[in-house]
Amino acid sequence: MNALPLLLIGLAMFAGGYVLYSRFLGNRVYKLDASFQTPAHELQDGVDYVPTNKFVLWGHHFTSVAGAAPIVGPAVAVIWGWLPAFLWVTLGTVFFAGMHDLGALWASARNKGRSIGTLSGRYIGGRGANLFLVVIFLLLLMVVAAFAVVIKNLLISTPSAVIPAWGAVAVALLVGQAVYRYKMSLGLVTVVGVAALYGLILLGDAVPVELPDPILGMSPATFWIIALFVYAGIASLLPVWVLLQPRDYINGVQLFVGLGILFASVLLSTPTIVAPAFNDAVPAGTPDLVPLLFVTIACGAISGFHGMVSSGTSSKQLDKETDARFVGYFGAVGEGLLALGAIIAAVAGYRTLADWEAVYSAFGQGGVAAFVEGGGAILNSGLGLPVSLSSTVLATMAILFAATTMDTGVRLLRFVVQEAGEVAKVRINNVAGTLITLAVGAGLTFSQGAGGEGGLRIWPLFGTSNQLLASLTLSIVAVMLIRKRRNPAPALIPLAVVFVMAFWAAVVQLGDFYEAQDWLLLIIDLVIIVAALWVAFEAVVAMRRASREPPEALDADVTEKAGLTK
Repeated sequence: MNALPLLLIGLAMFAGGYVLYSRFLGNRVYKLDASFQTPAHELQDGVDYVPTNKFVLWGHHFTSVAGAAPIVGPAVAVIWGWLPAFLWVTLGTVFFAGMHDLGALWASARNKGRSIGTLSGRYIGGRGANLFLVVIFLLLLMVVAAFAVVIKNLLISTPSAVIPAWGAVAVALLVGQAVYRYKMSLGLVTVVGVAALYGLILLGDAVPVELPDPILGMSPATFWIIALFVYAGIASLLPVWVLLQPRDYINGVQLFVGLGILFASVLLSTPTIVAPAFNDAVPAGTPDLVPLLFVTIACGAISGFHGMVSSGTSSKQLDKETDARFVGYFGAVGEGLLALGAIIAAVAGYRTLADWEAVYSAFGQGGVAAFVEGGGAILNSGLGLPVSLSSTVLATMAILFAATTMDTGVRLLRFVVQEAGEVAKVRINNVAGTLITLAVGAGLTFSQGAGGEGGLRIWPLFGTSNQLLASLTLSIVAVMLIRKRRNPAPALIPLAVVFVMAFWAAVVQLGDFYEAQDWLLLIIDLVIIVAALWVAFEAVVAMRRASREPPEALDADVTEKAGLTK
């Protein structure tokens, strides 16, 4: 089969979802109000709470939620065949992810920019909130540690990506100054910034950087991981407008251009999909399609991490509540587009079925390497880009996605540490919270060796914990909708599907860990299962209570606008 129809169908579904379904959600379910005073204005502090142009905020949100996961998950899941992965990515993005991301952004904005963990205390209960924090902490820890290892591996395997990856930081600093300090035109700054990023890609391809071994008494792997944690710590402490926000925005535009280049290459080269639609001959040891597909592709279909970004940083920068539709729903669409690109690269970037099967010889194979290799072949065939430059473009995309998620993850993990301190009646300032975050993240990453082997130690639990968190976030949205006497079905349906699949997968993994005698993952999996069950029970009780209580007054939203509710 030709890959072009797959691309066009996917694009049409995403466009229809944004134009039709997101409008329905914004107007009929969430009832977004442009006159509502958002936390960015009410609590403006120039550090975390900053009213932001919706296009800039979309760039921050999109690149923060995307990361490497929507590349890794789909490029691994095609081992079951491209059709199940394609259907879950497209339908999941339109009806699950968009609803979830927009809902988390709306819920947080209606509660002074509070995080999902804090909202669980208000809408579900104190016990549920404490357990919610446990799941959030573990998930963020996985993201920070694993993405440090993913980026390190790409910097070593693709030295031509070193200059553009780190040069993007300098470009972002200049963009922030140009937009906020010197009030320059956003359009002009965008064009110059994106041109600079692609200039860095050309420079990096011409001047690859391979570190000497050792460097400062460390291996290159150790050096890069330490450098990444230092950068993420600094980025998490700076005001969002200085680095985090402009970096995410300009990277978002550049990465969207990169996706456009990949899709244009598909249009011009019309590559053949060599992988089967359904793979009846999966390698030995491959788990069942159901439920593992739904947790292998987490980001790219629906992701609990998105709810943390929506409520942790994006809600604090929302200029108008009506911007939430573009930032939240279209941010999810952006990640769906990346997942679609990963699927096409992984199944149409190889010459023959035998070549594809050589890569997908065992479950867990493929991932970023298949995206870079397969996508590079498509770029070379469609646009005639040299193979080395094609690999540099795609490797840089993967690094920038992962890096923007890692620095946002450190900031969010710091928020969780501070919230945990509040529960324990201990005040933790920003610097102390960041140092604790870096110590725990780096400790896990280096726990099994100086090369960062520990960074992927608990990653097998990412998919299940991430999807369970997404379902629990949707439970908060559902409670809010029930209290306002609005239709909760758009939240309840994806909540039920995602929770069942994720819980089922967690139980399956529990047996796998027991057979492998991997007691650490077994214990963590048990903690996640118990916490998720407990919070789910509390959520059901909260929904029943909300349905029996008198509905919120018709002027409740007006009261919220005035900032009179806690």
